[in-house]
Amino acid sequence: MAFELDDLDPRQKKTQRLNLDPLSIEELREYVEALKAEIDRVDEKIKAKQSHAAAAASFFKK
Repeated sequence: MAFELDDLDPRQKKTQRLNLDPLSIEELREYVEALKAEIDRVDEKIKAKQSHAAAAASFFKK
């Protein structure tokens, strides 16, 4: 039995795309706001990780 990379679970599964057709305009606007909030949350996490990485790099350069 050969080892297949496709048999491995992905580290993070891609999110399913939401079917936008049945949503009203107001629901679409709310969805956009929720996505923007999630993007802001992810941006903050990226900044924090970059800060930690920079601090670690600085520490080990000494």
